[in-house]
Amino acid sequence: MTVNIDSKEYLERMNAWWRTANYISVAQIFLKDNPLLRRPIEKEDIKIHPIGHWGTIAGQNFIYVHLNRVINKFGLNMFYIEGPGHGGQVMVSNSYIDGSYSEIYPEVTQDEAGLKKLFKMFSFPGGIGSHAAPETPGSIHEGGELGYSISHAAGAVLDNPDVIAATVVGDGEAETGPLTASLMTNNFINPVNDGAILPILNLNGAKISNPTILARKSDEDLKKYFEGMGWKPYFVEGEDPEEMHLLMAKTLDTVITEIQSIQEKARQGKAEDAKMPHWPIIIFRTPKGWTGPKTWDNEQVEGTFRAHQVPIPVDAQHMGYADDLVKWLKSYHPEELFDKNGRIIDSIKELSPKGNKRMSVNPITNGGLDPKPLDMPDWRKHAVDTANHGANTAQDMTVLSEFIADIIKNNPTTFRTFGPDETKSNRLNGMFEVTNRQWMEPKETSDEWQSSVGRVIDGQLSEHQAEGFLEGYVLTGRHGFFASYESFLRIVDSMLTQHFKWIRKASEQSWRKKYPSLNVISSSTVFQQDHNGYTHQDPGVITHLADKKPEFIREYLPADANTLMAVMDKSLKEEEVINLIVSSKHPRPQFYSADEAQEIVVQGIKKIDWASTDNNDEPDIVFTAAGSEPNLEALAAVSILHEQYPEMKIRFVNVVDLLKLRRPKEDPRGLSDEKFDQLFTTDKPIVFAFHGFEGLIRDIFFNRHNHNLHIHGYRENGDITTPFDMRVKNELDRFHLAKEAAGLVYAEKADGFIKEMDEKLQYHHDYIRENGEDIVDVQNWQWKELK
Repeated sequence: MTVNIDSKEYLERMNAWWRTANYISVAQIFLKDNPLLRRPIEKEDIKIHPIGHWGTIAGQNFIYVHLNRVINKFGLNMFYIEGPGHGGQVMVSNSYIDGSYSEIYPEVTQDEAGLKKLFKMFSFPGGIGSHAAPETPGSIHEGGELGYSISHAAGAVLDNPDVIAATVVGDGEAETGPLTASLMTNNFINPVNDGAILPILNLNGAKISNPTILARKSDEDLKKYFEGMGWKPYFVEGEDPEEMHLLMAKTLDTVITEIQSIQEKARQGKAEDAKMPHWPIIIFRTPKGWTGPKTWDNEQVEGTFRAHQVPIPVDAQHMGYADDLVKWLKSYHPEELFDKNGRIIDSIKELSPKGNKRMSVNPITNGGLDPKPLDMPDWRKHAVDTANHGANTAQDMTVLSEFIADIIKNNPTTFRTFGPDETKSNRLNGMFEVTNRQWMEPKETSDEWQSSVGRVIDGQLSEHQAEGFLEGYVLTGRHGFFASYESFLRIVDSMLTQHFKWIRKASEQSWRKKYPSLNVISSSTVFQQDHNGYTHQDPGVITHLADKKPEFIREYLPADANTLMAVMDKSLKEEEVINLIVSSKHPRPQFYSADEAQEIVVQGIKKIDWASTDNNDEPDIVFTAAGSEPNLEALAAVSILHEQYPEMKIRFVNVVDLLKLRRPKEDPRGLSDEKFDQLFTTDKPIVFAFHGFEGLIRDIFFNRHNHNLHIHGYRENGDITTPFDMRVKNELDRFHLAKEAAGLVYAEKADGFIKEMDEKLQYHHDYIRENGEDIVDVQNWQWKELK
């Protein structure tokens, strides 16, 4: 390239790129033929239902070409996150100009025929959506997934010190709770070890039918706001293209120089000594629908909410205003941008960064810069001794944290844990033997495990942030987990849904690399939230995720510490799935040996011989447990029944990999009917102790042979009460389980036993209200080996 990158001529060529991107973006909304308008437009050239979002497009195209310029000037490793809603044309149009779109999709050629194909496929059946998606080169962030752009950027730049995430924040997006919370992300980015986020707040003044809040704020107020949040704001505002090009180029040069200066200065010292800098943020004010129709039907369009979607009513069945569409498209002077074959002219394409410097093909956006599996230690070194089943007591999450500490030591730059200020509460303290929390604000002597360097990020009480950080981290090829109180996972279940949709669609793209698993630990669960009460009792995330495509969802309910570690070992080795791991954090009896835990996790479901009395014969009843407390209560019920009815043939089945209960027709990993019937029989009563809502188990058993099913799960009964009483309220306790089983096997002959269980329950009811703790029989219960 012979043109000086700081010259007026270079900016003029950038303006031509911008016009090209705008032309391609508008044409994608409306056209399916006649891509360069080289003949009079006809109804066959226009889509029947034009779909798209115009309002944010020109501003983003402007930003994109200027980012290309600083990539070239400074040799940056930069990628683009598109926060504004459905502006998918931006990344499609610009990747088409730089050639990468045609490299990835060779059928979309760099000529008039390719333009026709590109235009028709946008928001068209069998084509591509109107938002940045897995099909879009350079994307890791779903366009329209409002609120998470900065969170995803943070996850991407952690441990990637040379990367800048150019993150365009949508005007309406900036009003959302998650995005507002994400402005605190600067508290966790270490300028020595991590890359940088460059937020660009795209203020265009309007949402779909309302003004936007920050756009109505004065520059003075915005300056105070962002400075108060620890950022250094720069303003780029206007609508005259020539003036805006000059201003944007100057501002970006300043901002990039400042980012590099911050990093260079910090990297002269140790990461442990780094302080939180005031990173730059750009406030970019342009009219909504910039360069589009200024008015329509005597109403202002440009600069108003009316520019949000399709701003003029032209389609194949309404051609009365087709000339206005042509006028709009020709305002970009396509004859100056494309040659006679429909190829973009060289003087425009030459502006593109080269090779992987193009944001559309930056490797970080396709599985990471240097993706590699974890170096996994042997979890068995932390195994709990269970030679006498249930004799030892341990806290599952505490034991897990010791295993996690080993993973951190083995993988010091590719593994992180995230959470919303609940790491200690969730008993993961063992990690802090080898790492600290990463926290860039000042530290005080009363702080615990706070440092500028750490593999744990849990310093913000925001599930959105923790989940967004993890998503950005794994989408860029690294590994980790997010631990949260079970009920508050419902805050981010839409984020989990979006991540599922992302990996599902990405798996259909042959050019997309596989992503590491996204691992979510659900702790502080419904059956142990005694002190927090009813508001903290909701296992519904299990049902929510179970409704997704089974190829991409795993739900594990480990019964004790050894099964939890075996589950975590398996989960962190998987790809392209969401693993939900439901775990206890309170002291619990430990039942399964390391070998047995490994076998249960590999099989997913296993008959437990030492807890069964059927002698491999047809049982009288099948007890099934999925979850820590269900396992405990079911085993206690078995022991009560065996003592009362030693002749009863009981089969005990432990379920860890819940969705393996499904039929292969519904889940490829599911048990065949033959194997299912071998475990559960075809007609014997099943008492199923389950951690979640009962409807999920009913659905799973619906198409199986055995419908003699009696589920005891969470029934939406809760209160501030004792842990055992939470189970009593939902009839998941040992006494309810035992009396139902006795009634199912012996009918009216069990009346005396059922009365005895009811008396136990009444005694429990009265005792806890008098003493504030569970009855001694429950507190001191231990498993006795069955004779």
